Amino acid sequence: MKKIVITGGPSTGKTSVINLLENSGYLCLHEVIRDMTAKEQETDQEITFKSNPIVSVDDPMAFNQRILDARVTQYQLAETKQDAILFFDRGIPDVLAYMDCFEQQYPQSFIDACTNHLYDHVFLMPPWKEIHVSDSQRFESYEEALLIDKCLNNTYAQLGYEVIIVPKDTIQKRVEFILNTIKELI
Repeated sequence: MKKIVITGGPSTGKTSVINLLENSGYLCLHEVIRDMTAKEQETDQEITFKSNPIVSVDDPMAFNQRILDARVTQYQLAETKQDAILFFDRGIPDVLAYMDCFEQQYPQSFIDACTNHLYDHVFLMPPWKEIHVSDSQRFESYEEALLIDKCLNNTYAQLGYEVIIVPKDTIQKRVEFILNTIKELI
């Protein structure tokens, strides 16, 4: 099985691409943080996110640990599947990238989670100002999105991945680019 990460900062079209891949019959594991953010907001009505949740919650390290654990669980779930290709909406290294971006420290166990759970290919959706929006679970400004993009690219590269940039285009064309690139790499 080929484990493929689709990553990128906020408002890059990731979820739309993942949804089209899933609707086309590919197994896709969805982003975990949106549900976690919504739950965090439900449990603490006082919390108001003005930026990424990892800097807004009471205990950022615990929040990041939950994200990391959820992504490791997704990865382990993928190991039980028989599909030839499986897509992840973000990978384990995204946790480190976001923590780097927001200048948070993390223990060696976070790095180990990345090096012990490897993906076959990583596709990065670049920032796209024309489609950038904020909503109740996406808080970053476009400027923060640019910084997140840089951190994602750096983190995956530091972990030895060749990061493949997905061109800005229609959702269909982006999916075609990803699938054609995977065919060339297999």
